[in-house]
Amino acid sequence: MSSFRFPLRPIPRDSLLTIAAGGLAACGFQPLGLWPLTLAAFAFLIHRLHVVKTWRQAMLAGWLFGVGHFTVGNGWIATAFTYQAEMPAWLGWIAVFLLALYLAVFPALATWAGWWLANTRRAMLLPAFAASWIVAEWLRSWLFTGFAWNPLAMVTLGEFERPGLALAAQWTGTYALSGLVVLLAGWWLFALRAWRQGTKWAAGAYALGPALLMVLPLHGERREGTLPFTLVQPDVRQELLADPANFENQFRQTAMLSLARKPGEKRLVLWPESGVPDFLRPGYAQFWYDETTYASDPVLARERLGRVAGNGGLLLTGTTDLAMKGRKVIGAWNVVTALDSSGTIRGSYAKSHLVPYGEYLPMRDILEPLGLSRLVAGSLDFFSGPGPRTVDFGPPAQGGWGKAGFQICYEIIFSGQVVDRANRPDYLFNPSNDGWFGAWGPPQHLAQARMRAIEEGLPVLRATTTGISAVVDADGVVRQFIPPQRAGRLDGKVPPAHAPTLFARTGNMLALGWAVVLLFVALVASATRKR
Repeated sequence: MSSFRFPLRPIPRDSLLTIAAGGLAACGFQPLGLWPLTLAAFAFLIHRLHVVKTWRQAMLAGWLFGVGHFTVGNGWIATAFTYQAEMPAWLGWIAVFLLALYLAVFPALATWAGWWLANTRRAMLLPAFAASWIVAEWLRSWLFTGFAWNPLAMVTLGEFERPGLALAAQWTGTYALSGLVVLLAGWWLFALRAWRQGTKWAAGAYALGPALLMVLPLHGERREGTLPFTLVQPDVRQELLADPANFENQFRQTAMLSLARKPGEKRLVLWPESGVPDFLRPGYAQFWYDETTYASDPVLARERLGRVAGNGGLLLTGTTDLAMKGRKVIGAWNVVTALDSSGTIRGSYAKSHLVPYGEYLPMRDILEPLGLSRLVAGSLDFFSGPGPRTVDFGPPAQGGWGKAGFQICYEIIFSGQVVDRANRPDYLFNPSNDGWFGAWGPPQHLAQARMRAIEEGLPVLRATTTGISAVVDADGVVRQFIPPQRAGRLDGKVPPAHAPTLFARTGNMLALGWAVVLLFVALVASATRKR
């Protein structure tokens, strides 16, 4: 009896190299910051687009590159599964891979469009691909709720004191800056070709140009603000954050780090997301207040928070508000609540851009019976707020705390979606809980907050549970920070905002406009080559 053999086909060498190149490209993101690997990897991808014969091959090259790219770049997501007792930790890497299979569709669209536009006009390929990449990243930022983590432009950010080429985002937007990175990678491919052809001076010029742009010590003018702040990182670890037995200790630890150093000092006190387990609003069933070890009374909870803020202080902290239907709780809002020294609520903001599977379970009726649940413990789904909002706490010169914009945690990654353009704030407050983001997530998160500061010309104040908390000025310079896994506080004055940048006035229409410009350049290049 003859044995049956399943006809397994070996994966082609070019496909393996493309997947590996995608993974190398992700090494340009934080915390590694190896941007030469990113440029080299994209040069390889552009080379593949030059040699493939059909649009299907071009699309496959982009998809394989994306699988490697997003598997490496989003590996921090796997850590979230280690905090969810209902799911095994090994499932985390399967989730990362499955997410990469989906996200890789966007690079595939970019390679398909770039190849198709330049099918008979090879001189068009590089600018056409750069334009397509811009559009693909923009689509990734909003399609199916969007997942804008790590756009390619993030490799342009320099050290904390030196934003570098990323400063160009105020005139391009993040996604168009990603297109510029594609162009720089193409120049490295040109350098290799010139070297092989024996034109070493041209090879040197093509290689040196991108390198100089990436390492130029670009930085903005340092200016000082007038509004004092105290920003707190309590270092409450994720495994303790939702434990009611630790709530009181968590409050005391955070409060002790927040005490005013001068009685009656006018200041902002900034606490992270998940900073207060107490429910601060009245009207819920007593059961919900009893769940928080101190707060059998929301009035008492607010009053003690007011005492922490102190006379002249305004506390901005992450909290939770419950959504009620009659006497029944049907969900919750992830909010920032502002309280003055008397414990009076002076304003609030509800998170709009929620994390799928983190703050709500999509298709709950289908997935929950299958044993799937949210990555973050909890039975209530969060509801979305109305979007970017500015709360005016009065001019600092008249005893107020300025106009605050809010972006809770993950919301800060969405270029063009962080500011109420009709009511521009003086600063952005970005409280976060990065404790379940692993080792790579927090530095990537901070990098994206820096990019929002540059785009909008606004300072960003980040208070996180475990780090990295930071004060970022309107040029993307990190003025102060607290490293991960360390309790501490930052004191200073909120850096001043710039006048609205070009991006602040136009949003992502600016980035899409640069994509149109690149397509025009491609057409001109093609027409010139034909003559």
